[in-house]
Amino acid sequence: MSSDEQSRKGLLAAALAFVIWGLFPLYWHLLKAVPSDQIIAHRIVWSAVLLCVLLCARQGLQWLRTILASPRTFWLLGAASLLIGANWSLYIWAVNAGHVVETSLGYFINPLLSVLLGVLVLGERLRRPQWLAVGIAALGVIWLTWQTGRAPWIAIGLSATFGVYGLLRKLVKVEPVAGIGVESLFLLLPALAWLVWAETGHGGAFLSGGWGPGVMSLLVLAGAVSAVPLIAFTYGVQRVPLSTVGLLQYIGPTLQFLTGVLFFREPFGPDRLVGFACIWAALLIFAADGWRVSRRR
Repeated sequence: MSSDEQSRKGLLAAALAFVIWGLFPLYWHLLKAVPSDQIIAHRIVWSAVLLCVLLCARQGLQWLRTILASPRTFWLLGAASLLIGANWSLYIWAVNAGHVVETSLGYFINPLLSVLLGVLVLGERLRRPQWLAVGIAALGVIWLTWQTGRAPWIAIGLSATFGVYGLLRKLVKVEPVAGIGVESLFLLLPALAWLVWAETGHGGAFLSGGWGPGVMSLLVLAGAVSAVPLIAFTYGVQRVPLSTVGLLQYIGPTLQFLTGVLFFREPFGPDRLVGFACIWAALLIFAADGWRVSRRR
């Protein structure tokens, strides 16, 4: 496969991932009857089951042996699993607690954080417009903090965990599905233990059928809903530049923002608009600079 074709497929895969993530609030809203901690645990368990079955059917245990042969890769994936687990947990709790708009802010900030991580960790250099974009975005966060009397910790937590996760997956050269399979194994036992505890008289109703077949089916399907965009994202991030991935990330938060305002009717007054406008202006500067540079090249 030519490098151009690989880049094109990587671009489409990453875009698909962000579209699915952007529409996630609608899916998790259907599971509002289920406590957030149990949604997260079911999401981890069914993702792990799906991925391991697919990998074993295709390669036996060779995928696991290959990764175990490289301790660095294994432990980097372990660190990535903790980050994505924290990201999932915070995101699902925030959506079902009525903070969809703030979750979108986190993913609007994330591309700019990816740029900073590229500077601090990968030794990349920023152009002046990129520094300007980062500065304006920082002003937006400061404004929102001052207006609400608290830092937008949901947005900051989501952007930080996913930004560092993307960096680790950029550093780990491993087949995407196999990498996510190992990540899911790191989280599987804690998630199973939590579900067993919940089902033994602590609010769980999956085994008893108390949530109904519709909700139970959605919990099982959460595995596929979670795994597919993550596979697409890791496939894409290894085939296109990190700066391009940063531009594509605007798709997800835009859809989330529209969902929060138009579907969930979350409040969005002038005070929040000013902060978001700073973030959007920063992203516009960043995108325009990236487009200008790519045209020149």
